Amino acid sequence: MIDPTDHQALQDIDSANNLVELFLKRADQKGDAPFLGRKLDGQWVTQSWRETADQICLLAESLRNLGLSDGDRVCLVSENRPEWLVADIAIMAAGCISVPTYITNTERDHAHILDNSGARAVIVSTEKLLHPVVGAIGRTGIIEHVIGIEDLHRQQSGSFDYDNWDDLIKGDAKAAREAVEARIANIKREDTACLIYTSGTGGAPRGVMQHHGSILCNVAGAAEILINDFGITDERFLSFLPLSHAYEHTGGQYLPISVGAEIFYSEGLEKLASNIEETRPTIMVVVPRLFEVLRTRIMKQVEKQGKVANFMMDSALRISENSRDGKKRLRDRPLDMLVEKTLRPKIRQKFGGRIKAMVSGGAPLNPEVGNFFEAMGLTMLQGYGQTEAGPVISCNRPKVGLKMDTVGPPMRGVEVRIADDGEILVRGELVMHGYWHNDAETARTIVDGWLHTGDIGHLDDAGRIVITDRKKDMIVNDKGDNVAPQKIEGMLTLQPEIAQAMVSGDKRPYVVGLIVPDAEWALEWARANDEKFDMKALQDLPAFKQAVRKAVDRTNADLSVIEKVRKFEFADEGFTIENEEMTPSMKIRRHKIRERYKDRIDGMYKG
Repeated sequence: MIDPTDHQALQDIDSANNLVELFLKRADQKGDAPFLGRKLDGQWVTQSWRETADQICLLAESLRNLGLSDGDRVCLVSENRPEWLVADIAIMAAGCISVPTYITNTERDHAHILDNSGARAVIVSTEKLLHPVVGAIGRTGIIEHVIGIEDLHRQQSGSFDYDNWDDLIKGDAKAAREAVEARIANIKREDTACLIYTSGTGGAPRGVMQHHGSILCNVAGAAEILINDFGITDERFLSFLPLSHAYEHTGGQYLPISVGAEIFYSEGLEKLASNIEETRPTIMVVVPRLFEVLRTRIMKQVEKQGKVANFMMDSALRISENSRDGKKRLRDRPLDMLVEKTLRPKIRQKFGGRIKAMVSGGAPLNPEVGNFFEAMGLTMLQGYGQTEAGPVISCNRPKVGLKMDTVGPPMRGVEVRIADDGEILVRGELVMHGYWHNDAETARTIVDGWLHTGDIGHLDDAGRIVITDRKKDMIVNDKGDNVAPQKIEGMLTLQPEIAQAMVSGDKRPYVVGLIVPDAEWALEWARANDEKFDMKALQDLPAFKQAVRKAVDRTNADLSVIEKVRKFEFADEGFTIENEEMTPSMKIRRHKIRERYKDRIDGMYKG
């Protein structure tokens, strides 16, 4: 077993040559202890570390027997479940490179990733997820094997073979383990572990080459915070965010592995609240949007409980506002003790009663939301990072002082400096080796070993990073998903009805758009509908807006769920150089447009 008092866990991470080696070491230490939990037929069931290790080694050898070789890419299309972890580590144990993809990907998204990565095999969990994958394979024709975790309806393929998961995890586990150990002895920290596809400003997702050392460096920094600020006991993580996202991949999978923790898999957003109470996690890795939803739910529940409960909540919030770096004023301490005995235990119980910390990342956290949970007695740690950095760069920690308008100090092994123009630069083992088959973008992003994050900020007196602006145009929604606005705008303006478009959605639940109709199309529409050609008057007509809506819907048909334009409004006029809404090089000035149409954009998120 891991001894939490001697930092052996941290030493194991530092000395590991690769992620598979670290996992197998933990599996040997933990043996038959429960590791992965899921709900089946209304009951939570677990599988042990030993069972998981056997499945990983057997699957790894089966992948080799299918003809896969060192460095081959294998795509993984699945919702969060124990088999996701088994597949991810088995791909690496086979000497291959794991390529996780979102289950919300369209056929076109899958086709781009298959074609760009040159994957030879894909692991798919369900029949539903298989359909767009098969379409993508038809477009690219490069996949040789489709492995179904569940039974798949086998269509006539011609170009690839179907393989069954259960068949691939059978055999001599001991012999498979010996073969895996011999193979991973040659896998080093600098070798590529996975390709995590993230959207670039140009639109097409880029494959971030995360090496074993990048993730291990991240995990070591996070584990150090856990060890020094909280101590390791019987940790349990509840996995909720998509494992195809670098944040959950590192923080929700490899961090718990590194400290010998259990991982339970949530049933989804609609059942998350009950899953938290049932599984009683000690650590949760979550995006800000979930905290906002939970905050609203808690406040409504407390409001219904009468004057005393509301007084206690208001008092807790006021005490938190008066605190500095977690230190409460002397005059607030008696009331704080009362809140601690009455309100906070009830709130903690809604989170299972064992939560040590909730870690927010993937998108900026509203300080007001963070302060609310701190006031309720739940430790909130806001982190900062990006896929190109493993992904975690910094994180708040109690011993440095929690300050919700910062994202904490750089983690262990991470160098940060601020460029002359205010851009945050990062250096260390966590920095990716580059974008897959994209040397030009790699050279632009990593200069002299420094990762250019595209974010503007500074370091405060305590060495914590404060982010003040985004240098790049990327939209990061409130769930932490990256959305490339240029891609969507380019697709919208391909429609004959639309001349110009600007989409928005940073820190928001969905994407909205401002649209300038095409004048020639509008003229033809006016004539066909016996209306006078007056652009302003036309935009007030429901039938005209409905006609443009059809153009938006056609675009949405080729976009993933997170990219779809849910609502749109018309701009008052075209974006031009004269009104300063376009540059001389014909690029839209987003900040100018957002300033002018702020109320209109905000209005699309109301009601």
